[in-house]
Amino acid sequence: MKTDPRPTRFNRENLDFALANILAFKFRSLLTILGIIVGIVTVVLVASVLVGVRRNIALLFQEFGPNNIFAYHLNGDPGNPTVKPEELTRKPLRAEFARLLLDACPSLEDTAVQIMVPNLVDGRAVTARYRGAENTNIQLQGATWNFAQVTNAELESGRAYTREEERRRAKLCLLGANVAASLFPGGDALGKNIVVDGVLYTVTGVFQKRKGGFWGENRQDNVVMVPLKIVEMRYPDLETVVLYCQARPGARSAAFDEMEGELRRLRGLGADEESDFILSTADSIIGQIDRITMLVQTGTLAISGLGLLVGGVGVMNIMLMSVTQRTREIGVRKAVGARRRDIVWQFLLEAALLTTIGGILGVTIAGLIGLILAWFVPNLPAAPPAWAVCSGLGVSTAVGLLFGLWPAVKAARLDPVDALRYE
Repeated sequence: MKTDPRPTRFNRENLDFALANILAFKFRSLLTILGIIVGIVTVVLVASVLVGVRRNIALLFQEFGPNNIFAYHLNGDPGNPTVKPEELTRKPLRAEFARLLLDACPSLEDTAVQIMVPNLVDGRAVTARYRGAENTNIQLQGATWNFAQVTNAELESGRAYTREEERRRAKLCLLGANVAASLFPGGDALGKNIVVDGVLYTVTGVFQKRKGGFWGENRQDNVVMVPLKIVEMRYPDLETVVLYCQARPGARSAAFDEMEGELRRLRGLGADEESDFILSTADSIIGQIDRITMLVQTGTLAISGLGLLVGGVGVMNIMLMSVTQRTREIGVRKAVGARRRDIVWQFLLEAALLTTIGGILGVTIAGLIGLILAWFVPNLPAAPPAWAVCSGLGVSTAVGLLFGLWPAVKAARLDPVDALRYE
């Protein structure tokens, strides 16, 4: 049985032709795929950062406990809430609601309260000092004695203050991992006295470093936590009261409904009035983050699509120029038996190879930028996810095939006799 000696669709000869032409015009090829590179870098880098941020945020709220429900009177993060105009008249929650909720909601296991003190109070910065060391990046919080237990915050050393110590306003405190490291590099914080906003506190415990956070930073690592009663006494006008309610295992949904009904009753809301507070769970917060991430990714795809379009047009232009420059070569190939489809695949392979190289360069550059980001922000992993890498390479190859099709067809339609006479 005879075999066809003519070139097949994919063979080493076509690949050699494609590589030789790309390498013969290195600078021109680089300029051609610059749009491809920019588009792929944008997509892969943004995807890498968003995946890392999402992972950290998910870990943050999972650490707080999957059975926990958070109550606050405004939308968003209590440390930096997104206040809508209609929320400006809302009254803050009250700390005593925690005990009332625990009594009224059978699906709740326990409740805790947290009050955040702003970084500036009456024009003065709230700092923590120990001898010559000072930390100006602290988050002073008042919390009930059981806060660490309810929110699954483990101590690296020491102990939490007790219910009795909170009741009598004992000047004790717990330190976040970052605060303890800055004030006590030797790790000997327990039993030491520190000055926080002009008040002397004794350190009874140090929290373990938290694993998750926003943009690689976890506010709890910068916390100085003191008994709730002290904050209520020293800062009576604060409105940042957050309730942490721990549902019994398997009863979070029931606890959510019970809390909503009881809080509406405590707030004096009628049946036709909207709730003037927000109840959140780890799942709902992560869901909000996912929706924001989706919007950012969609915008990124639109912007990077422009880069890919520019790159694709550049590839088409350079391939059309290549067809003109190589007319005689095409004629010779046809004269020795190359079929139309062989010419088509030769030029398609060259276009796809060109854009795939752009995709590889884009993914590589995105990975290097991610490593640089991770160097400066260690808690923000920015390693490209596998799906982003595969998508980037796949899209870049597809762009080459799409925009290289017309030049390839044009090359295949050349008349071999006219092509051989071309100078």
